[in-house]
Amino acid sequence: MINKGDKIPSVTIKQATPEGASEVDPAALFAGKKVVMFSLPGAFTPTCSSKHLPGYVAELGALEAKGIDLVACLSVNDAFVMKAWAEQHDALGKIVMLADGAGAFSKALGIDIEIPGMGLRAKRGLFLVEDGTVTSVEMEAPGKFEVSGADACMLKLGA
Repeated sequence: MINKGDKIPSVTIKQATPEGASEVDPAALFAGKKVVMFSLPGAFTPTCSSKHLPGYVAELGALEAKGIDLVACLSVNDAFVMKAWAEQHDALGKIVMLADGAGAFSKALGIDIEIPGMGLRAKRGLFLVEDGTVTSVEMEAPGKFEVSGADACMLKLGA
């Protein structure tokens, strides 16, 4: 699994944008920026929809005030699902929606998991990245939501 001090791997995935899906390499996207990336098991799932994504939408201004250039959401979903989910939560064009449809980025990060009934997914976690280098990794215990939400991120950043 990726650790503090490691570089974000270079993998081409999709990004859901207001215009549709576009190819993106997170390593290139994160270069030269202070980034908060949170990973989650799936769009439209209960905790992800009620707490995880909405929390980051609500705290976006506070994160930017802390010097964060980009907030990204990573999920093993296709870009069309990620776009519809972002639209539902007023996140489209605000949070970078990383659609890791085949799980290539999640596998490269070492955070992939097979969840019965759901298939390949990303584990729930929080990554702080500066200029493409991971400065902090917080992974949730199975079934928990304690260290990867926006509130925990703000505490980590000294809020």
